[in-house]
Amino acid sequence: MKPSRALLALVAGLFGLALLLGALPALGIDVPAQLGPLWWSLLCALVLLALLDALWLHRQGSPRLERQLPGNLALGRWSEVRLTLHHPYERALEVGVFDQVPAAMELEALPQRVALHPGERTEFGYRVRPLKRGHFHFPACEVTLPSPLGLWNQRRILDLPGEARVYPDFARLYGAQLKAVDDWLSQLGVRQRPRRGLGLEFHQLREFRDGDTLRQIDWKATARKRTPIAREYQDERDQQIVFLLDCGRRMRSQDGDLSHFDHALNASLLLSYVALRQGDAVGMATFAAERDRYLAPVKGPAQLSVLLNGVYDLDSTLRPADYSAAADILLARQRRRALVVLVSNLRDEDDVELFNAVKRLGRQHRLLVVSLREEILDSLRHTPVQGFDDALAYCGTVDYLNARGSLHERLAAHGVPVLDARPSELGPQLVSRYLAWKKAGAL
Repeated sequence: MKPSRALLALVAGLFGLALLLGALPALGIDVPAQLGPLWWSLLCALVLLALLDALWLHRQGSPRLERQLPGNLALGRWSEVRLTLHHPYERALEVGVFDQVPAAMELEALPQRVALHPGERTEFGYRVRPLKRGHFHFPACEVTLPSPLGLWNQRRILDLPGEARVYPDFARLYGAQLKAVDDWLSQLGVRQRPRRGLGLEFHQLREFRDGDTLRQIDWKATARKRTPIAREYQDERDQQIVFLLDCGRRMRSQDGDLSHFDHALNASLLLSYVALRQGDAVGMATFAAERDRYLAPVKGPAQLSVLLNGVYDLDSTLRPADYSAAADILLARQRRRALVVLVSNLRDEDDVELFNAVKRLGRQHRLLVVSLREEILDSLRHTPVQGFDDALAYCGTVDYLNARGSLHERLAAHGVPVLDARPSELGPQLVSRYLAWKKAGAL
């Protein structure tokens, strides 16, 4: 309980009056004798009123609160939380409200002053922006009540448990109103390359059209129908994709609001969404995490929800990336041939260990190594050199990029494709590579 501004102003006024009454005699000015007892009477009356007001406030009931909290929040996006106050008060009053938001969330429009009117419930909202993924709890809400005479303010903490899951930003696609996924992918920069040759899997027979090749003609059906009949093909379905996601310390680098790990997770979920629409099965495995996870490849739209719920609280650690151990675990769990997408941030010191791991994975699976490149490296490489410090930074950057590029070239020379991408461009590039391989029958 704290004194209000009104009580502090009254106390300050009495204190100022006391100073004045004490200073006037020292200046030779006569002061009526009645003013002294009057001042003490005012002080006693103020103390009595303050005590009575505090007692009334203590006996005053608290309002009842309800919180409307979205169960699923998207990382880095603003969402609204609604609070409703029910109260038994027979007079209008203004209260202060502050919701106890988790520390990993930014907030707007808190605290608020809310006017309560008799017989009415009051509803208002504020916005939160999650800065981390995971499972978060909203424990309570703080309400500041004024006393009936306005001399005190009391802060009361009301239990109001709530919880929300913060998913990767990709979660906005789940249930989104998309006109067409292909249009949306093109807006992201994903380009589907034309098919080389014919399709991979027979789909149906249809009449011959302009642009069809002679190789597509089904001669038996043509003889029966006595009109040219062509075979129509579609991309092969029922393939499997497994993401092998590095959760180690290299993925903690920050580019913008998101870390490399968050960019990698968003890109993996984006490709999962596209692959599931193509009829493929998608799974995920992690390494260098606090607790490694494995989600077996499954087909169907419901698998996207399984992936989201399986990795929404996953975070990077300070552990080093152990590629050999990751290859052992994946080979033991994934027996069927699949496209394995290894997402990490490669360094030139990974040479021996990485080559051994990808060699063993490549014997059983189709492998794509994705290496994230820090945005700052491209900025430093294109920054004009204007001094000694700039020259050192430029030479160090170029030397690092050359060593990194040499590792990528050695992997490519051993038949291991490498996708070197900046985190912000990883999603579209990864989807483009997958669609190109699928159309070309390279999976």
